[in-house]
Amino acid sequence: MIQNKKLLITGGTGSFGNAVLNRFLHTDNFSEIRIFSRDEKKQDDMRNQLKNDKLKFYIGDVRDYASIERAMRGVDYVFHAAALKQVPSCEFFPLEATKTNVFGTQNVIDAAAANKVKKVICLSTDKAAYPINAMGISKALMEKVAIAAARNLTDTTVCLTRYGNVMASRGSVIPLFLKQIKNGNPLTITDPNMTRFLMSLEEAVELVLFAFEHGNSGDLFVNKAPAGTIRDLAQAMKELCNAENEIKIIGTRHGEKLYETLCTREEMIKAEDMGEFYRIPADNRDLNYAQYFSEGEQDISKIEDYHSHNTTQQGVEGMKKLLLKLPLIRKEVLGEQNINQYID
Repeated sequence: MIQNKKLLITGGTGSFGNAVLNRFLHTDNFSEIRIFSRDEKKQDDMRNQLKNDKLKFYIGDVRDYASIERAMRGVDYVFHAAALKQVPSCEFFPLEATKTNVFGTQNVIDAAAANKVKKVICLSTDKAAYPINAMGISKALMEKVAIAAARNLTDTTVCLTRYGNVMASRGSVIPLFLKQIKNGNPLTITDPNMTRFLMSLEEAVELVLFAFEHGNSGDLFVNKAPAGTIRDLAQAMKELCNAENEIKIIGTRHGEKLYETLCTREEMIKAEDMGEFYRIPADNRDLNYAQYFSEGEQDISKIEDYHSHNTTQQGVEGMKKLLLKLPLIRKEVLGEQNINQYID
């Protein structure tokens, strides 16, 4: 349905940006794909690896409105993936997380509106639901910024996706476990009973594309994801690699939860089940609060959050099946060479 349009990906040199390129670079959907990021080295690596005239590179920072506005000119669609997302670093530098994740998102939306971009998809995280750490709090506020903007825009549709841990993405635990196994070091886990949602990069892209196709302004989309414990993940990695490494418990890091929530109970009340996804429409009530004190939600206490403790648990064998779908594992463990997906 989409032909020869221009797409901009903020944070486009990251794992998500590479997965989107793997999906669209050799199709007719987009005549031009713009990669916007701060890292000239990663842009140069991508340019030299892919060697495709359809790609255009823009150095800039979402914190700087002028740089993102210039990159936005003539663009039809935006995938906004730029973020500070490491929980410990955001915990120690919360203002930096706020500058990128909150003010940066406002800049992206303002620049998109100024250039009459058709649709902006903002990527969020399960840590934004009932947030306890700076990264989650900044992403929760990012969601509020996007939904507030969506209420007032007429030419630009703004919607969001929220998903859990992307398996084998940069800085995640699976590449760390691989490195520890190769070096003969213990596999370090924080809490063996900690659960996390698990999804592949391809599934993250599918969620964004579903929002791209079905999203109305202010909608938040969540995919129904499996989950598992960190202990089972570490054990699955050991078994796949035929490794004897010790599993070492090091204790919970700054700002970590025992489990992650993808949909709060307040959101589940109004969530629309769309098969593999939930759509959570925006709350479009106005500032006339009085009527809501007398007309509150009656069933909220009967609804349960959708979190990684109460969704389908994979266990070790289920984890192994999920891991074997990942290009990184197929390359590093099975020795497959023709892997068309770049994961750094």
